[in-house]
Amino acid sequence: MRALLVVNPKATTTSERTRDVLAHALASDLKLDVATTSHRGHATELAKSAVVEGVDLVIALGGDGTVNEVANGILADGPSPDLPAVAVVPGGSTNVFARALGLPNDPVEATGALLDALRSGRSRQVGLGMADRRWFLFCAGLGFDADVVARVEDRRAEGSRSTPGLYVRSALRRFYRSGGTRRSGPLTLEVPGQDPVEGLCLGIVQNTNPWTYLGGRPVNACPDASFDLDLDLFGLTRMSTLPTLRHLSRMLGTSGKAPHGRHVVSLHDCATFTLGAEEAVSLQVDGDHLGEHRNVTFRGVPRALRVIV
Repeated sequence: MRALLVVNPKATTTSERTRDVLAHALASDLKLDVATTSHRGHATELAKSAVVEGVDLVIALGGDGTVNEVANGILADGPSPDLPAVAVVPGGSTNVFARALGLPNDPVEATGALLDALRSGRSRQVGLGMADRRWFLFCAGLGFDADVVARVEDRRAEGSRSTPGLYVRSALRRFYRSGGTRRSGPLTLEVPGQDPVEGLCLGIVQNTNPWTYLGGRPVNACPDASFDLDLDLFGLTRMSTLPTLRHLSRMLGTSGKAPHGRHVVSLHDCATFTLGAEEAVSLQVDGDHLGEHRNVTFRGVPRALRVIV
């Protein structure tokens, strides 16, 4: 089997030693080439080339952003049974996609699980989401959560490490920048065949559960989201301190119940919907900030990607 290992050297837990050890282990079972990314979007370029060259498997060693880029490269022309499979060796700070697939969070253990899956011929077809023309693996969002991602990216560019604490501090800073309350948000939700819902402060779109991790704890905004269904949405039409804390407590809880209340807007297993605003707002996809947008249409695509698990 021909395979390409795409390595993000800037990923939080990836080092040259880790890369070399894992590459040596994988090369025992695969005809392996190794490519190291050097700029944003490079993993997408490498994955596109792998499709053209007829590679059987593309392995992403890095965080969720690296895996997202690989998936976008492979699916640049849409899903097809002839495309390479994807495998993930987690090397980032959260690794939501890998953990949602049930993979170990340790890269050495994950490599062992990958080799076992290859020898056993195990794979899974997973559904993905699209935000306009951008594929996403597990989540996307407009508004508040995307603003937090943008803040974290700015801090990382200044030299800060990506840690749960950095996300919490960025979220608190963003929340209290507006005085800790927001009575009406800028977003409008449009679902085919339904009346529009106006005034959303945020819209979190999930393709699986959890939305993210706070350290080792999963954050469950849409606990019924699944790779085997279409998309789920969690939105809020008002953000103030006590109700927001209650929603967060439910997301961090173990009851498996979705946050609810009169300011909560939710969708489950929805094939397509649009979030729009009169003025452009931040968009994030799988934890990467993609700038500001006025309208984004989200769509679920079943069985889009074959993953070795």
